[in-house]
Amino acid sequence: MAEKQGAIVKKGHEEGLKMATSLLEEFGLPLGLLPLANVIEVGFVRATGYMWIVQEKKVEHDFKMISKLVGYSCDINGYIEKKRIKKLSGVKAKEFMMWPPVSEIKIDEAAPGKIHFKSLAGITKTFPVEAFALGQ
Repeated sequence: MAEKQGAIVKKGHEEGLKMATSLLEEFGLPLGLLPLANVIEVGFVRATGYMWIVQEKKVEHDFKMISKLVGYSCDINGYIEKKRIKKLSGVKAKEFMMWPPVSEIKIDEAAPGKIHFKSLAGITKTFPVEAFALGQ
């Protein structure tokens, strides 16, 4: 795939998880934003910001502080930049009885304690950043 050209790729759970965490940290995103399990591969193309994560199976995580259930598919990808992941796929947040896909995650520059999740339907939800700290 052309998107993956020039990528740094880490294989295996331990190395992949380290890389995913270091990307979140480097770009100023909460370290608990992507609770992953059984990682197969993580890749990143510095020139474009394209990143991908492959894990063995889907993961559902309950962010207790905000009472929000989020689903992470086997394949997650998007473009990471400072305080933002755009064109995101593979992440869904449960709203009532539906699971709309999350297309963008962004920390508010004007209010750095807030993080916004935007769905493909144009719905944006805002939460405190600390709700996505590692271990939440």
